[in-house]
Amino acid sequence: MARLQRKKPVSTKKKKKGNGAATSDTAVAAPEKSSHKSAIPLPKKKAPMPARRVGGPAKGESSGKLKGLFDQSLQFLREVKVELKKVAWPSRKQTIGSTVVVLALVFIISAFLGIVDMGLSKLVRLVLQ
Repeated sequence: MARLQRKKPVSTKKKKKGNGAATSDTAVAAPEKSSHKSAIPLPKKKAPMPARRVGGPAKGESSGKLKGLFDQSLQFLREVKVELKKVAWPSRKQTIGSTVVVLALVFIISAFLGIVDMGLSKLVRLVLQ
């Protein structure tokens, strides 16, 4: 499973403490004349994951296989947690409104299909008699 990677926004800049010049990841910009001197905090980089072996497990590595499965499960749960933080959850009022709309549409469609079914069944009875 691939690790999540954050993309840095283009406007993210690092400030040097000494001369007040701002530098981006690729180029050096002109010195700023603003009194704003606090640096924009950048996300911390994680250590790279160790490479996986392609071959099967070596002798005495059955507990390592179990540990690897456990580590993968934990990594998956961490990624799920990160993704759930990104979800825009609806308010209670929005949830109730959506539920009412869905229930009303289900009732209308079921009534329509029930009427069509009764009509077709009567038509088939007339044809067969």
